[in-house]
Amino acid sequence: MSKWRNFSIFMALVIVTIAALVTIRVMERRMDETIETEQLRFTGTVKDAPPAVAFTSVALGSFRGLLADMLWLRSESMKSKKNYFELVQLARWITDLQPNYSGGTAYLAWNLAYNISVTSSDWEERWYWVNEGIKLIRDKALLYNPNDPKLYHELAWIYLHKMGNVLDDAHLYYKNQLAMEMMTIFGTAEPDWKYLAAAPAGEAEFMKKYPASHRIWQAAKAAGYKDYQALYEAFRQPIPANLPAKLLEKLTPAEANEISAAFRAQMLRDKLRLDPAQMVKLNERYGEMDWRVPESQAIYWATIGLEKSHGKDVHCRRDITHALQAAFRSGRLLVIDTDQGAYLQFIPNYKLARPAYDAFVEAQQAEQGGSAESFRSARINFLKDAIPMLYLNEPREAEEYFRKLIKEDGPQKQNNVVEFVMKEFAEDVRDGDVKKASSIVSECIYRSLDKLVSGERKDAVDYNRLALFIHRQYLKENRDVKRNTLPPFKQMRESMINYCRSIWPRNKVIALDGWLSVEKMEQEAAKKEAKGM
Repeated sequence: MSKWRNFSIFMALVIVTIAALVTIRVMERRMDETIETEQLRFTGTVKDAPPAVAFTSVALGSFRGLLADMLWLRSESMKSKKNYFELVQLARWITDLQPNYSGGTAYLAWNLAYNISVTSSDWEERWYWVNEGIKLIRDKALLYNPNDPKLYHELAWIYLHKMGNVLDDAHLYYKNQLAMEMMTIFGTAEPDWKYLAAAPAGEAEFMKKYPASHRIWQAAKAAGYKDYQALYEAFRQPIPANLPAKLLEKLTPAEANEISAAFRAQMLRDKLRLDPAQMVKLNERYGEMDWRVPESQAIYWATIGLEKSHGKDVHCRRDITHALQAAFRSGRLLVIDTDQGAYLQFIPNYKLARPAYDAFVEAQQAEQGGSAESFRSARINFLKDAIPMLYLNEPREAEEYFRKLIKEDGPQKQNNVVEFVMKEFAEDVRDGDVKKASSIVSECIYRSLDKLVSGERKDAVDYNRLALFIHRQYLKENRDVKRNTLPPFKQMRESMINYCRSIWPRNKVIALDGWLSVEKMEQEAAKKEAKGM
């Protein structure tokens, strides 16, 4: 009996051991699959970490994941205690310790840009957290994972949704800050991108083009700048960035322009990781974009992500199409608020209409099943969104897109494009966001001025009345929503007048100023008549 009992115990232990080994093997395979899928395996060195973290990670070796887990727990504790500044540093260390864990970095960046930012009522502080989320991916994670489309999508999404959308009360401040940051670098609203792309990239190329014997170094040393880094740092200091006055007076205009272009391109690479050559490619593909708006930045990063995935990442493809649609609708900045960041004035970027439509078609053809159908539905929504804006710019093009809409979506409730446009405008005034309202009002003002110089004064008055009506109705419908604030109508009209003066030929500007003088005299006469009555 004792032998049988011992044998039974032995066999039970054997069975339990075999079952445990099989379970361990199954779990090991699953863990290996997860590690492979999530790219969690990393054997390199930790960069830019404080000495204590660097030493501990080396000492732990393969157990550095344990240190990362401890930091994750610490970060959650800091979040619950609202110790957010330490959380930023912890996020950077976690990214250093698990550099290939893109899902973890994406979560940390999302946490900073979304969850933590909204805990502050101060717009400047909110912008800090959103920017930290961007920098965690752009300046850290992408250095470790330059081929991971997930990270490019997450970065593009922050630009497109957090900054470009209107859901955050501080969205206008974000847009202003991004625009000012870009203008600080390239010194103007729209630089010559091809000129910047052709400039020497980095110190090595710069010194190859301008060796130590070149006369510019004689001028630089005479002004107190001994080498490339000293000159580059001096260029970066003023706002906007520019060469020091004591050096400019020693250079020819051509030399000053060439040096400035090289340094501006370098600043784009250093501060925002933007390559002017890639920006030129996107401008040539889609049409000249305003790189001060978040949507252009989203297109930039999502395009790289799509290329890294060999055209297979549907999230990056969606980012591109949605950003193109938004950039068409209100993708050019007319006025920024450099003081308070409380308002912006947008105008449509009509050059993006056809490329945006083509991008939706291309996306549908590249995808299958539900994804393909979603791009078809998005294209129909784009047509409905684009037709009213196109009608203000070129009625015949709006007619063309209205026919496309009927072909793809079937007959509409409205019998013609005019009725369709009026219906859409009414809905935009009621439900549209501030960017769309700004674009519509600005475009109506532009059409009014254009008709004025063409001598079609009745049409000019009608467009101006339409602009004023939409402006008043929009403010009335959104008077309780601070994030949907439009600039005063008078200011919007004056900004558009200045814009027209900057882009129209001289004869047209003279005609505009003449009509505006007549308009001013008529208004003064009307005031005198009203007082006399």
